[in-house]
Amino acid sequence: MNSKFETLKANVQEIIDLIATKNDREANNKLLEVSETLDEMIDFAEEDEEVREITRYQVLLNQLHVKINGEEPVDGE
Repeated sequence: MNSKFETLKANVQEIIDLIATKNDREANNKLLEVSETLDEMIDFAEEDEEVREITRYQVLLNQLHVKINGEEPVDGE
């Protein structure tokens, strides 16, 4: 489980770095890629702790989406 989340953490950090350098297009593309990964991870999650950790990352990605796009995400995104 740890290696999955280490990779996820690195990918989220990459999104944050792209936002910091004002590269919103690349940040948004990376965010979409990581969101798809999270969707796959939650489909195959077997433990409650895993689901909780994935949910934390989903909340963070939603906040990053708002930061990049300057808008509130629509329900379901």
